[in-house]
Amino acid sequence: MGQKAIYNFNAAPEKVDFTLHATIEAICSDILNVAGADAKKNGISADVLMQQNRSWVLSRLSVELDRLPEQYEEYNVATWVNPHTSRFISTRNFELSDVNGNTFGRALSQWCVIDFVRRMPVVLEEVEGLFDPDYYCDEQSPCEAPRKVRGVEPAVTRKHEVRYSDIDFNRHVNTMRYIRMMLNTLPIEYLTEPRPLRLDIHFAKECHLGEVLTIGYEQRDNVSLFEIRNGEDAVACTAAIEWR
Repeated sequence: MGQKAIYNFNAAPEKVDFTLHATIEAICSDILNVAGADAKKNGISADVLMQQNRSWVLSRLSVELDRLPEQYEEYNVATWVNPHTSRFISTRNFELSDVNGNTFGRALSQWCVIDFVRRMPVVLEEVEGLFDPDYYCDEQSPCEAPRKVRGVEPAVTRKHEVRYSDIDFNRHVNTMRYIRMMLNTLPIEYLTEPRPLRLDIHFAKECHLGEVLTIGYEQRDNVSLFEIRNGEDAVACTAAIEWR
């Protein structure tokens, strides 16, 4: 069976905000960069799949952060993949720790492989290299699976036109851009004092260059709810941040 892979990071100035702590967006970016780097190391990265007109697409993500790293702080992100329990979904886990080995964050991501021609998910058994027994780790996920976010009734809405800097290698809106759009709808008071949180995000439809998106925000007690609709007014993404 496979082992955890560990990647090193630090909270460089471009990753922090006015509180001098890494932003939620920056930490989520590190988590997804680790996913890409580890897939690359194991020969199943997006650039390899693209040779078959396929690519990885993030379906759902849950992230729990007990705190946000301070500027220049070094930290590690460990990752491992559980054996597949679904024909279409691959589960990758993450654990964040400081240089002394103290865990301060955990995450669980669910991915599918998309066929570019059909724009439909591919059965994982059809993807070469995904069932190498040395790739999987039996250790349980440290984070609860992504929760469903439904019934958002926005009290605040904003518009965003998708431009060049919003698009990733799959030619649709990058995950970090969705998170940035959501955070930018929050009252600044929610971001002034770093505190523990849980983020759940669920992707339903792709958004592309030139579309005008509608970002909706609703506050329910200690939970911030978000809904992003695409240019056809269909729900493209929903998310929730539970402030703890």
